[in-house]
Amino acid sequence: MSEKTPRLRAALDGIPTYKPGRPAATGGPVTYKLSSNENPYPPLPGVLESAVAAAGSFNRYPDMACTGLMAELADRFSVPVEHLATGTGSVGVAQQLIQSTAGPGDEVIYAWRSFEAYPIITQVSGATSVRVPLTSGEVHDLEAMLAAITERTRLIFVCNPNNPTGTAVRRAELESFLDRVPADVLVVLDEAYREFVRDAAVPDGIELYRDRPNVCVLRTFSKAYGLAGLRLGFAVAHPEVAAALRKTAVPFGVSQLAQEAAVASLRSEAALLERVDALVAERARVYDALVTQGWTVPVSEANFVWLRLGDRTTEFAEACERAGVVVRPFAGEGVRVTIGEKPAMDLFLQAAEEFRKAL
Repeated sequence: MSEKTPRLRAALDGIPTYKPGRPAATGGPVTYKLSSNENPYPPLPGVLESAVAAAGSFNRYPDMACTGLMAELADRFSVPVEHLATGTGSVGVAQQLIQSTAGPGDEVIYAWRSFEAYPIITQVSGATSVRVPLTSGEVHDLEAMLAAITERTRLIFVCNPNNPTGTAVRRAELESFLDRVPADVLVVLDEAYREFVRDAAVPDGIELYRDRPNVCVLRTFSKAYGLAGLRLGFAVAHPEVAAALRKTAVPFGVSQLAQEAAVASLRSEAALLERVDALVAERARVYDALVTQGWTVPVSEANFVWLRLGDRTTEFAEACERAGVVVRPFAGEGVRVTIGEKPAMDLFLQAAEEFRKAL
């Protein structure tokens, strides 16, 4: 047998591995999972029934064009169908965007820390990551991102609100930034947490894209809509970009179950708003409690809060787990804590208070 092995792309050498949030423990005391920014509520009314009905025909391929879903999205967001593209979660669409714009020798700019998948999908494409540090207030440094643009820049991610800090860029700063980015550089407004935004000064990316051909907006059904397990995201972009996304999509990647569940979710807007409002209210309660305890917490517009803990990060995460909640540590940086059920947040706040007192 030959000792040689298949030759793989050098671009994959040293690629970081995506780290999902750890699941809650089983078989012992009740443990809550606050590590993946999941929605703690079950599917919206009518969604499970739609998915179950679709499951009866999963011996057939799904509608590759997502016809019903595309029509529903076009109506919901007042955009032409040809401006839409779908994928396996917003991260799947983000990977399609890089495949469509960047390869070896090209550069992709994003803030750091930001969404953990950005460096992975950039490196997979063979492109070079350009990481621009957040400001001291944990917000995108848009001026520094502008300064980082070169003739090799092909794509810029703006995660708004930002994962994992929860901070958001406001309208005046973002519009000024977009107006100065070269027209041949694609700017992707990653708005996975848009539904949780309550600051009126934070713009809706779909309004910004309309008269800017180099702006693309990412959305997902994984967070507010509670369909994380079905893997469905979509992009709103001008026709040339949307067409490129459809070309790079995995054929039949979006299941019929996901399509039908998404349509039903879009038609349950009142129930969605009620659940999101409840999570936003709980976010405010948690934020106020942490500030009262003495923590410095950036204002979050997402369904999580961020604590920058530096070299105490792992220790804090372990203390939370002993208290019954699993959070998401970023070693040496900080901890992201999903807003979940009130009993879970009570356990987290108790752990945070005890940890703070011991400092």
